Amino acid sequence: MSAIGRVSAEFVAAWRSFTRRRTAVFFTFFFPALLVLIFGALVQTQPTGGGLFAEPAGYYVPAYLAVVVLFTPLSRVGSEVARHREGNRFEKLATTPLRRWEWLAGQTLVNVVIIGIAALLLLGVILLTTGADIVLSPIIIPFLAVGVALFCGLGAILGSTAGSQDGVIAASNGIALPLLFLSETFITPDLLPAWFRPVMAISPLTYFARGVRAVTYAPVSGGQTAWIEPFVILTVLAVAIFAVGAVLIPTTD
Repeated sequence: MSAIGRVSAEFVAAWRSFTRRRTAVFFTFFFPALLVLIFGALVQTQPTGGGLFAEPAGYYVPAYLAVVVLFTPLSRVGSEVARHREGNRFEKLATTPLRRWEWLAGQTLVNVVIIGIAALLLLGVILLTTGADIVLSPIIIPFLAVGVALFCGLGAILGSTAGSQDGVIAASNGIALPLLFLSETFITPDLLPAWFRPVMAISPLTYFARGVRAVTYAPVSGGQTAWIEPFVILTVLAVAIFAVGAVLIPTTD
């Protein structure tokens, strides 16, 4: 069997594993929609009003998409790696032709599909409940795919280094929550201290938000090519983090 065949087989197995977990399926799609309903429909934005949510609704679309791009692959892959370690499954997989990067690629493809469906539903909820004025550009798709690959790689790193599934969950939340709110998503840079703003450039989620905002939100400056630089940086980071995650996945435990 070729590498493509092995990745495809892992994709099918991972997809079936996901769909069997009804609670995981429900909250994967429900939690982001709940955030939109709370912040977009109930709290609502207040353009020129100052403070949080002072931008038009369209500005926050990348932030809502960032929720599923960040949390879902980070926690799912991290927990999956931890489960495989605790059950000595990697030791069994080491006796098969499946390589570590192929296993991670299969898991990543599943998450790309899951996040793609979740993002589509999320955009529908955003348009129906917030009245956001956005451009539905196909360029959103590669941003979603690269972002998911990046955080799948980071999830693999956490799952390979944490001592247990509980440790993975704690580490995922400890990383995801600060990234979500300090990456030019819900909080605009001008609301943070001047000394902290350069730190935001360290977060890969910043480049996801900048790029998606450049193609969906008209007032972003830089013209039609403003998304290219964030996409290139995000892609380089994704390749590097995915490679590290694949290398750290154990063959035995």
